[in-house]
Amino acid sequence: MFANSTPVHSTQAGLHPDLAHHVQRALDSQWQRPIADHTCAAFETAQQFYQAHGGPLILDAGCGTGRSTRQLARYHPEACVLGIDRSADRLSRDYTRELGAFPDNALLVRADLVDFWRLAYSAGWQPVRHFLLYPNPYPKASQLKRRWHAHPVFPVVMALGGVLTLRSNWQVYVDEFACAINLATGRRSHVEALSLTPESDFISAFERKYFDSGHTLWQLECALTSIDIDYA
Repeated sequence: MFANSTPVHSTQAGLHPDLAHHVQRALDSQWQRPIADHTCAAFETAQQFYQAHGGPLILDAGCGTGRSTRQLARYHPEACVLGIDRSADRLSRDYTRELGAFPDNALLVRADLVDFWRLAYSAGWQPVRHFLLYPNPYPKASQLKRRWHAHPVFPVVMALGGVLTLRSNWQVYVDEFACAINLATGRRSHVEALSLTPESDFISAFERKYFDSGHTLWQLECALTSIDIDYA
């Protein structure tokens, strides 16, 4: 990747004033959209892989090309690492020559992430780690509802539990996500600007691109448990 990533520009300088309203609305009513057949089939494949593996579960949500899934699988060889993305093009890219054989403890799944999360919750999955490394910040103030923390599926993400790790090059997005977690669960998140160097072990190619472009990479981490939120 070239170091040509532009900074996030937005007229929104702080937390969106409607954030609490959207979080509460999501908590008050489940999203009833029917789940697509192709995502049901993809989830069944992932379920079989997870059950056959038998180890702790790590989710790489919105994994893009799966580079981050490879890295996470190598960091956690004892875990079953699932990378989920909706793009067939991104998931089909072959990095074998560059990165070596795909890890045996990882699987890439093409699925609608919103539906996959809902199926995972219904199946009783409890990931030990949950990564959101490619969040699209949708920086226009009018786009709040498209951000994960203001989306109707947000309570499901909270109810899955585990240690949630989110990274973005837009601090407002990270701060809003931390606020939404607190509103939904009462939990406080640890938010920090990562100290990176050219020798850092970047999880994803985007992180390297942000670094090379002179951006600050912000990280949120929060330990969630199944008792934080009641989402029937």
